[in-house]
Amino acid sequence: MADKAIVALLINDTSAHLGAYYPALASCEDVSEVILCDPSQKHVATARNKLGDKLTRVYDDPQKLFKKEKPDMALITMEAIQSPAAIDLALEHGCPVFAEKPSCTNIEQFEALVQKADGKHLNLMLALANRNNPEVKAARRMIRKGTFGKIYGIELNFIADQTRLTSKSYQAGWFAQKKRAGGGHLIWLGIHWLDLGMYITDSKITDVCGFITNVGGQPIDVEDSAALSLKFDKGFLGTITSGYYTKRGKQSLIKIWGSKGWLEMDYSTGKHLQWSLNDDKPGTIHKFEGPIQPRGYTPCVHAAVRSVLEKEPPTLTSHDSLQVLRTIYAAYKAAETGQTQSIPVN
Repeated sequence: MADKAIVALLINDTSAHLGAYYPALASCEDVSEVILCDPSQKHVATARNKLGDKLTRVYDDPQKLFKKEKPDMALITMEAIQSPAAIDLALEHGCPVFAEKPSCTNIEQFEALVQKADGKHLNLMLALANRNNPEVKAARRMIRKGTFGKIYGIELNFIADQTRLTSKSYQAGWFAQKKRAGGGHLIWLGIHWLDLGMYITDSKITDVCGFITNVGGQPIDVEDSAALSLKFDKGFLGTITSGYYTKRGKQSLIKIWGSKGWLEMDYSTGKHLQWSLNDDKPGTIHKFEGPIQPRGYTPCVHAAVRSVLEKEPPTLTSHDSLQVLRTIYAAYKAAETGQTQSIPVN
């Protein structure tokens, strides 16, 4: 195994989060070089500026790239409708994949990709970057140690701005079109909190019911509002509210109750992690005193690179990625049919 990785960056005109991926790759000491594939060449100049000498070669066709190169990891950020073909190509050439979510427009597409990844002993991980946040890791450690006892319930809220939906350019973009994105707020932003709900509690969602709608009435054909009830494989229940409601900014919350106390992660107020235990004196609130940096896409990409170099386990596996997508597409079906949907757990 090489000490440093060669990363293939597969993008196109409408790629998301390039402003986060460029610095993540540029700053990663475990990346020796980046090979770019940009069919229209729209982003080449910016990529050269942001990646510097790490950007060694540029292609206009992913087939040509994989025919000539042997990257250690492919970082793929494309529209959901375009991602499956690119992911399939990388896997076919024996390359692990780090993919911008949601990477599919139906669950059957991702099921097939995970099956291929498993068959080739490769990892296909979605860019669910919040798993790497320090307070998230701390919360997971406490729950796994039994600090809060048996988990009784969980509440998840992830709210972003409705303002973006009023933009003509947004309305014309892929995020606002179901056939290109797979869905709306739930699959683009709510996915992060559904994943954290499972990751922090070390439990999988097995059943889902609920509703989705376009409450703001903007001319888009994806949901701007979702409200779901969740059942987890450890027996507890939960809810998630996922929507574009505010004028500006995000409001997000994770709260977990257990037999020995509770924890809360209220990002709206800057209280990244606090908790209370039943044996504490009344009114006692403990606060996470550790650093809250690094966080976001940079440590997530760095961890993904280290995992393909076998320097650490992956932040999430192909099946972790599949589980959260199964949950979301089951939620869409539940909303459409009015019937609770069961979700297979590997």
